[in-house]
Amino acid sequence: MDKKMKIANPSPQAFTGAPQLGAEEFAQLGNLVREHAGINLHEGKQELVKARLNKRLRELGLSSYREYLDYLRRDLTGDEFVMMLNAISTNVTNFFREDDHFTFLVRQAFPSWRSRKAGREPRLRLWSAGCSSGEEPYTLAMVLLEQGPDLSRWDAKILATDLSTRVLNRAREGLYEESRLQEVPAALRHKYFRSETPAPGRERLSRVQPEVRRLVHFARLNFLESWPMRGPFDAIFCRNVMIYFEKPLRENLINRFWSLLEPEGYLFIGHSESLAGIAHKFKYVAPTIYQK
Repeated sequence: MDKKMKIANPSPQAFTGAPQLGAEEFAQLGNLVREHAGINLHEGKQELVKARLNKRLRELGLSSYREYLDYLRRDLTGDEFVMMLNAISTNVTNFFREDDHFTFLVRQAFPSWRSRKAGREPRLRLWSAGCSSGEEPYTLAMVLLEQGPDLSRWDAKILATDLSTRVLNRAREGLYEESRLQEVPAALRHKYFRSETPAPGRERLSRVQPEVRRLVHFARLNFLESWPMRGPFDAIFCRNVMIYFEKPLRENLINRFWSLLEPEGYLFIGHSESLAGIAHKFKYVAPTIYQK
């Protein structure tokens, strides 16, 4: 989830005879989302949520949000809850977003790892926590591959997780409109993407090359559920995700990240985020960059 979870703008076309989402039903939906995903749906999002969920109600043949809430609670598989989150969220990201973080990796983190890991098994583990449609972990992979043959031969892996199955499916595909590659340097576009013939009338597409995709493993993760990974990670990127969480959950996440990092490992957060007011053990390195 790079970013990240943002309630999408509604279509300007009004729904005719659409189910109405009242304040009580919206509050109940908000409680479910906060309880099971940690995301805070503010009151001002009521119309936006309705605009996105009305399509889901039509697909299910439901005529009211009261019926939909009952449907959600009866679904013991949890599949509908995932579908609801997919419907109400838009994941905003791009390649080389907040690129000073990648500059820091090249100039400080990679040289430090080379020095500290010399003489040991060359192992490197990075985690993109909130990976959206894959731009962030694929950027990490390209930056890693550009560090020369010594680092590219390391046992290096990038874990990429998100709450939304919809964006994870797109990330695994690794196929992007060429307009989304504008922030990728031309040399890297030529080296790590392969142009594909689009459908008639559609924008040209480019697919991430296999050597980049091989470094990244995608998986769904709800921060409120158990975490199967054990680490340790050399760096964790959790950028523009925690702004949608309330303070107790942010504090819990920050300290869980700390426990999964290698000594001297780095945590990168979004430029719209801060650890101010949160009890933690991290050392401040630079704006939005912290070290264990």
